Amino acid sequence: MAAKRDYYEILGVSRDAAGQEIKSAYRKLAVRYHPDRNPGDAEAEERFKEAAEAYAVLSDADKRSRYDRFGHAGVGGAAAGAGFGGFDPTIFADFSDILGDFFGFGGGGRRRGGGGRAPRRGADLRYDLVLTFEQAAFGSEETLRIPRLETCPECTGSGGAGGRPPKVCSACGGHGQVSYSQGFFTVARTCPQCRGEGSVVSEPCKGCRGEGRIERERSISVTIPAGVDSGSRLRLTGEGEHGRFGGPPGDLYVVLAVEPHERFERDGSQVYSRVVVSYAQAVLGAPLVVETLHGEVPLELPAGTPHGREFRLRGKGIERLDRSGRGDHVARVEVEVPNPRDLAEEELALLRQLAELRDQPVRADGVLDRVKKMFA
Repeated sequence: MAAKRDYYEILGVSRDAAGQEIKSAYRKLAVRYHPDRNPGDAEAEERFKEAAEAYAVLSDADKRSRYDRFGHAGVGGAAAGAGFGGFDPTIFADFSDILGDFFGFGGGGRRRGGGGRAPRRGADLRYDLVLTFEQAAFGSEETLRIPRLETCPECTGSGGAGGRPPKVCSACGGHGQVSYSQGFFTVARTCPQCRGEGSVVSEPCKGCRGEGRIERERSISVTIPAGVDSGSRLRLTGEGEHGRFGGPPGDLYVVLAVEPHERFERDGSQVYSRVVVSYAQAVLGAPLVVETLHGEVPLELPAGTPHGREFRLRGKGIERLDRSGRGDHVARVEVEVPNPRDLAEEELALLRQLAELRDQPVRADGVLDRVKKMFA
């Protein structure tokens, strides 16, 4: 029989190593040589069992003391177990505490001895609210109808008839988990009787059927601040679903979407609109009126204004969310080109005369001339 290796050597720690150092060293080796990571690797499996045996001795103050004095002979009985050359599989009862949830043990983080009915925070809720362009620009007060789970008034959340508390689960003893051996180590799973709660309701409340919460629809008022835009979120603290077992409620998130406007566009706090002018107005200039969110604003169009020129009306835009004040309204000039069919012959004649003065070639005949030719 081959001589056993020194436990300190196996874990790679000094003989005066503290408990946390030993635990950390074992964690690294267990992760490295775990059978799930090394399927079919006999050497890795042997290293894994060897590290577990060393940790079982060195993590126990009494066993470590005897090992330091007498070596392997001092812990021969303690280290011997159900096969596996002296390896004791019961040391894996706390395996999830060593490796956390790395390998998925422990039912989502529930630990041995912990009650399953600890207070739990309620779920957050989302409500999608559609606003008009004006509601988003100026703000509004809205009433929302929110369905949510609330604490049952009949049992005050206990789930038991008359508010009686639940009883400790007999299958798991209140741990919320049951353990069983798989190969050479112990695995914990969610208790099937209490479904991880750690307790069971013997006589369920008729109002909530033992759930402790019932669904209700509530009217909640929300203030929409001026300047919000599509994608903005409002958080209403404590307006989500009620928590279980006395836990705090979740929050309600109102996600906003803004409808488009038939005349205005926006970019943050800036508002844009089109101002359509004739060729004559663009050339000669003209007094105009620009419609904004805050009413009509006069605008003097300078002579020779080109197509696409923008005029900024200060403070006529939307409230800024990030700082005080409003954005601007930008009026973009569009020079209208009329359809020749909509012009009288006199207007066409004047346009041809203007083209001649500027030595610009155009079609010689007008619309009325072409119509006459068609019926001649």
